Amino acid sequence: MPDAAQLTETPAKRGEGRRALLEAARLEFEEQGFDGTNSNVIAKRAGFAPQTFYRHFKDKLAIFLEVYAVWVEQEAVELANATSARAFAEAIIAHHTKHKVFRRSLRSLTVEDPAVGAVRAAARQAQIQALAQGSQKFAARTFAEQCATLLTIERLCDAVADGDYDALGVPPAEARATVIRAIRQVVDLP
Repeated sequence: MPDAAQLTETPAKRGEGRRALLEAARLEFEEQGFDGTNSNVIAKRAGFAPQTFYRHFKDKLAIFLEVYAVWVEQEAVELANATSARAFAEAIIAHHTKHKVFRRSLRSLTVEDPAVGAVRAAARQAQIQALAQGSQKFAARTFAEQCATLLTIERLCDAVADGDYDALGVPPAEARATVIRAIRQVVDLP
């Protein structure tokens, strides 16, 4: 029979479990959306019993918010590498396209749940600060204009990712050009 030391998870194993649950949740949210999955499915996908989920996360919303935090970090890294308005636009569009089911859940939860709305607002404020630090043109705008710019670019990229332009008969190249123009108007990128 194993002794107590053998039964106790090491910190490294606990961290691995949390990472596995986050990755399983990310995949579930991207494939099924927030409403299409549950904590038991996430735990099973990560290779754990359902009760293991609750050792790491309070509930499904808590893990969703952590997946969102990782999503925001990944997008920031991708945008930091953009050296032109076209690269900036393509990075956002690619990120939104890859995670479009997750983003649909995010948009819905932002409206439905004040906690998600607050976390998303904080992430957007951080994006505005980063843009203002990296672009004199953006920094020169009022905060309201900066917010409008961010929301416009975000929505245009979602429209490309979700196929809204396609449904209206706008060719993909023209749709992307609208995003690039919107970015060039406010950010110091060629």
